[in-house]
Amino acid sequence: MPKRIFISFAIEDAYARDFLVQQARDERSPFEFTDMSVKEPWDNSWKTRCRIKIKGCDGIIALISKKTRNADGARWEMKCADEEGIPILGVHVQKDRKGAIPLELAGYSVVEWSWTNIASFINRL
Repeated sequence: MPKRIFISFAIEDAYARDFLVQQARDERSPFEFTDMSVKEPWDNSWKTRCRIKIKGCDGIIALISKKTRNADGARWEMKCADEEGIPILGVHVQKDRKGAIPLELAGYSVVEWSWTNIASFINRL
């Protein structure tokens, strides 16, 4: 069974999520991605459904940009994964314009975007 990876990101960074999913296809990676992106305000039912999805994953990749600081949903997803004991990897979306690392990633690795860094995390799960 392939590993399931949850992708957490600010909705403004949906392009980066799409790129990551495409990169995984190009590499023929043996895992699948999921996320809970929404285009409307999130509520408690969203949190409940999201927690269930996160608990069903082997790991979470948190895409970090300058938008992440204000992305309440993405930051909640990171906090939820931490509470559930799901391994997290932070990945900077841009090499030259890194956003602040959210407090929710304290104690977790945050790396620059490279397939080697991402695959290494997933292979350790």
